[in-house]
Amino acid sequence: MILQRPRRLRTNPIVREMIAETRLSKDMFIYPYFIVNGTNISHQIDAMPGINHFSIDRLISDVAIGLKLGINKVLLFGVGEEKTSDGSSSHQPDTIVARAVRELKKHFGNELYVITDVCVCAYTTHGHCGVLHDHYVDNDKSLTVLSKMALSHAEAGADMVAPSDMMDGRVGSIRKLLDDNGFTKTALMSYAVKFASAYYGPFRSAADSSPQEGDRKSYQMDFRNGREAMKEALLDEQEGADILMVKPALAYLDVIASLRNQTNLPVACYNVSGEYSMVKAAAKLGLIDEQKIVMENMYAFSRAGADIIITYHARDIVSQLWL
Repeated sequence: MILQRPRRLRTNPIVREMIAETRLSKDMFIYPYFIVNGTNISHQIDAMPGINHFSIDRLISDVAIGLKLGINKVLLFGVGEEKTSDGSSSHQPDTIVARAVRELKKHFGNELYVITDVCVCAYTTHGHCGVLHDHYVDNDKSLTVLSKMALSHAEAGADMVAPSDMMDGRVGSIRKLLDDNGFTKTALMSYAVKFASAYYGPFRSAADSSPQEGDRKSYQMDFRNGREAMKEALLDEQEGADILMVKPALAYLDVIASLRNQTNLPVACYNVSGEYSMVKAAAKLGLIDEQKIVMENMYAFSRAGADIIITYHARDIVSQLWL
């Protein structure tokens, strides 16, 4: 006689939905945007089907469509800005990101939550995420530039800044400068565990941010190290981060789960460009069911412990009623 029959609770969709352990909501999603100078620009990024470069005017129009669908959180990346050796162009008051923030807040106010990426890789002639000295990224000199960049975004009206550079101490440095200038309400989401990953390929093409020499392994994390990942994340918590992020997501579900068990802060994950583009490419070839694969991935992120999911699939999910 079989006393325990787990299949009884898998008999039909009604009971399966009733006992589902993992739930998704569109409120969990953050949608990234790539912003460029100019007007009336909206052109697809070849390496990321369905994702565009937008000028600010077209950004406003697209965000308005997203808001009607329930996408009310965006993450902004600036593309095509002036590049300098020291990254000083990143914190000028008229950068494309600062101007985009001001326009978004002007049009949508508190209806839209605006997050900005803080990193100088797209603003340096060498493409690294900090200031170079003797062909090595100088950690402490980089903190000054990154903090000024975060402050310029806060001054423009950003609700949250998200440093992605992986310099030691940057969360504390940014938090102090923001607070010293009266921006105590500006939240900080740290790319706390950002691995040196091959999954970033399409993004680097989209953001024009590839390093001109060497790689980023001296500051981004070694993907073999899970314990070190916890050390990095918990240091950011001590320095004042409000949210801790793991990037990439799909290959690092174990890291998301470990972090969830070691912090009470909200945990975010970034479903990055390579993960997105692989799904799109396989779907185009008819090798997979795109909707089923995307939603399986989203539930995996949530099941692992992510409270927040940054994903280029967000608009597809909500517009095509996959959720």
